[in-house]
Amino acid sequence: MGSINPQSRTRGGANIVGGGVGEGPGPDIMAAATLDGNKVMSSDGEHVGKISDIMLDVRNGRVAYAVLSEGGFLGMGSNLHAIPWSALTLDTDQKCFVVDIAAQRLKDDPGFDKDHWPTMADVKWGMSMHSYYNREPYWSATQDVVESDPTFRSSEH
Repeated sequence: MGSINPQSRTRGGANIVGGGVGEGPGPDIMAAATLDGNKVMSSDGEHVGKISDIMLDVRNGRVAYAVLSEGGFLGMGSNLHAIPWSALTLDTDQKCFVVDIAAQRLKDDPGFDKDHWPTMADVKWGMSMHSYYNREPYWSATQDVVESDPTFRSSEH
């Protein structure tokens, strides 16, 4: 497994390690559907589940979080976890994601079930989820970058 980049704790996106490049345009730009079903390994090397969904912040054009499906059979009875995108590293050699958290800590996260999805629009929930994974919320982690980039600033003519 590649090592986790400590700078990813403050960036808004997922880190990428490895030299493996699959078919298509990856690994920097990829269709979200190609990442669904990818296995997820914990920082201590345990297979903890698979990516079931990648949730988009539609208004702001960013990845809000990934959904990890843990356990269950054919999606039935599985526990779901919202994981900040910045807490994941795509390992292109191993063709998996590594979540920057130990397996037991992930298992201790109560998660949610398919009938009771959290609301990312609830800032308190979003901040709590990011804090659990020791990450700055994506909306504040990238704010300085966006505000300092003249291509993102609106014209005041």
